[in-house]
Amino acid sequence: MLPSPFAVTALAVEAVEDCARAAAELGEARGRPLPVIGVDTRAVAAAVSSERHLRIAGERPVAWAPLSGFFAARDGWVRLHGNYPHHAAAISRALGGADGVAAVREAVAERAAADVEAAVVAAGGVAAAVRSSDAWRHSAEGAAAAAAPLVDRLATGAGRTALPGIVPPVGAPASALRVLDLTRVLAGPVAGRCLALWGAEVLRIDPPDRPEIAAQHVDMDAGKYSSRLDLRDPTGAERMRALAADADVVLLGYRPGALASLGLGADDLLTDAPHLVVVELSAWGWTGPWAERRGFDSIVQAACGIAERCAAPDGAPGALPAQVLDHATGYRAAAAALRGLAARPARGGVRLRLSLAAAAAELIRLGVSGAGLPSPQDTGYDPALYVRTDGEVTTVRPPFTLDGVTRDYPFPARPYGADAPRWRDPAS
Repeated sequence: MLPSPFAVTALAVEAVEDCARAAAELGEARGRPLPVIGVDTRAVAAAVSSERHLRIAGERPVAWAPLSGFFAARDGWVRLHGNYPHHAAAISRALGGADGVAAVREAVAERAAADVEAAVVAAGGVAAAVRSSDAWRHSAEGAAAAAAPLVDRLATGAGRTALPGIVPPVGAPASALRVLDLTRVLAGPVAGRCLALWGAEVLRIDPPDRPEIAAQHVDMDAGKYSSRLDLRDPTGAERMRALAADADVVLLGYRPGALASLGLGADDLLTDAPHLVVVELSAWGWTGPWAERRGFDSIVQAACGIAERCAAPDGAPGALPAQVLDHATGYRAAAAALRGLAARPARGGVRLRLSLAAAAAELIRLGVSGAGLPSPQDTGYDPALYVRTDGEVTTVRPPFTLDGVTRDYPFPARPYGADAPRWRDPAS
């Protein structure tokens, strides 16, 4: 469905099917007859490229800021990510105050790709030199990613808590369970959106000074409540601890160590509330020299050899037809959370870790093919069949059915940051 030198659709379908199985298992653990959950592979292809099909008032939002993309260096290529203003500012600082695309291109062209990468990262930005798959595989950071499991489970053995029965008449596997979503772009928000699809009450918290990109909120936050808290303020941090203590699942998607520095890391939350299922997401994994480095799907593609393999005829590096590392990791994160909940009465709270780099390693392990790739037209695939329009907003439908009925999010994305930071459903 998604033509590429890599098995993109296969990676996505495996992750979505894993999520479907986990939802069925949780429903059964809560006393529901084992549901039949269907996965439409063509709907999966649309779902994992949802940002490409998003329309607001009939227009496709601009997906990439001017400083996000490939830039030619003196000895190769580097990919920069400047979608957020603070990351764009870091690029400018790293390149001697270069202002605007033309100035950045000129500054990058004068330097080695590795030097640009190092300078931008040191300035607090996000960048990666475009590497070959061999160079990545033989690096310490690449070896760490290849050795990591898709889901790393760190059991706590505490907080054994019985699950409530499924609340009628909804009957969704995760109904009456609470999920605190502290994530951004895109894997974590996909996980939270998926848990909302399966019936959980999902509350997303964002910082007041760094708002989410509006189009990403519309696409990624269907079914969630949206609040803002300043976690650097003691009052905001205390409110967050209280929300986490009353939650069932906490999704953590900020750079590793960022929330721990505020006393809100996974260890802190599990100490306060050992019944929690805490799911942590990162770009580069939890070991190796890049463990605490910022990163996004496009940046991981550049570093691990995918961008080089997707190069255009003129030699410029390319990209996958969807941000599938994000989406696949998001569905697997949701599956991990669902399984953590199902096992909680017997095993207690749990800490689960996933990374985009591990998803990239899995995609590479699935193999590549350089010829005979079908176009979407050859497969009869029409993504327009898998979208829906609510008012002025067109979004992609979820790729699941539950007992023969297409699942949908309980409501579209709410106004950004407009909800009070509190739980709404009765305590689970």
